[in-house]
Amino acid sequence: MTLVAGVDTSTQSTKVLVCDADTGAVVREGRAAHPDGTEVAPAHWWTAFQEATAGGLLDGVAAIGVGGQQHGMVLLDEAGNVVRDALLWNDTRSAGAAEDLIAELPGGAAGWASAVGLVPVASFTVTKLRWVARHEPDVAARAASVVLPHDWITSLLNVRQELTTDRGDASGTGYWSPTTGEYRTDLVRLAFGRDLALPRVAGPAEVVGETADGALLAPGTGDNMAAALGLGLRPGDLVVSLGTSGTVFGVSAAPVADASGTVAGFADASGRHLPLVATLNAARVLTAAANLLGVSLSTLDELALAAEPGAGGLTLLPYLDGERTPNLPNARGLLNGLTRANAGPANLARAAYEGMLCGLADGLDAVRGLGVPVERVLLIGGAAASAAVRAIAPGLLGVPVSVPAPGEYVALGAARQAAWALKGSDEAPEWPVSAADATALPTEGVRKVYGDVRDRAQALLK
Repeated sequence: MTLVAGVDTSTQSTKVLVCDADTGAVVREGRAAHPDGTEVAPAHWWTAFQEATAGGLLDGVAAIGVGGQQHGMVLLDEAGNVVRDALLWNDTRSAGAAEDLIAELPGGAAGWASAVGLVPVASFTVTKLRWVARHEPDVAARAASVVLPHDWITSLLNVRQELTTDRGDASGTGYWSPTTGEYRTDLVRLAFGRDLALPRVAGPAEVVGETADGALLAPGTGDNMAAALGLGLRPGDLVVSLGTSGTVFGVSAAPVADASGTVAGFADASGRHLPLVATLNAARVLTAAANLLGVSLSTLDELALAAEPGAGGLTLLPYLDGERTPNLPNARGLLNGLTRANAGPANLARAAYEGMLCGLADGLDAVRGLGVPVERVLLIGGAAASAAVRAIAPGLLGVPVSVPAPGEYVALGAARQAAWALKGSDEAPEWPVSAADATALPTEGVRKVYGDVRDRAQALLK
């Protein structure tokens, strides 16, 4: 049996899967936690990788791929040392920088969408570069290069000591074009005030180096691109992922550009494109609701299923950590329509699930509105295990929903990329993914009420 490994260095933890290169069957796995926060010393990721792979986990592994949280800014000096803690995707301090960058590029939002397939928001790397340049000039002066989390981990594994990335993760920086396949170094200069060295963008199945133990290194990719590989996405499939953040993404043969900024026109890890909508608030909305009610998540599920669709007129706008889509970094959650008649635990629980899923349903509509076909939704992430999510999602999303078997699909996709690089074939190996259809409850009128509440909240924030 030939073994490959996939790494998921995510916001919350490092997960490592060792798989059969031919079938994708998981042979062994490990994990280790990351510190909480929106800025983290990258050394913690390396410590977590070492902890997750301790005890010989990687023994006999022939190739490794690394999937990582997108957008995180890792600044390095001339010697390759980290010059400050990494600013992660969920750090919103650069919201003002995003607005400035939009205004400074000719054409504004449309100019950015045309140039790099996205419109700057606080999540993207380019806005973090501007924030550091303006607020930490001493740090900025020491920086010689900028890489992403998966690039940095791959570089530490690589005895060649070359900085590389892939087109998928590069497409989330705000200074690489999915249309031309080239960096926009002028946008780096616009954001940072000068040039920075950027990692070489490797091909989808290129071998970019090897480890000290002789394992080949695949280029790695961003977490959403790795999940698409792990799920074997094909045109017509759309993923709704309910993790720390919420994402909606699907495969497209052609690049997309959305001047509204709702859809980011990312590339994928296979040579195609991955239009994506991201929200800051997903599974943690459910955790917050459970904490508010003083119940477990399983009890929250039961309460939500006991309530009628629409939660008796109670609507939760779940912008608990601000929001990325719509771009409202300073927004807060809003509970609307509260009366004595609906003021109960079941309705509040139901409103939490419906609010979370309505935001993602808006994302699905935005992706489909750019011409991306949507025939079914694959529901993944920690909250996909919820019985209430499975019951409510089909009605709100409006398309058939399948729930793949629980799995670490980012790590699995990184492992599949490693197998692809090892085999040197034209296409990634076929690894089967099992899925079950979700049930549905009627949801007439819920999305309209949610949309009305969202629009009123946005008007209040202007």
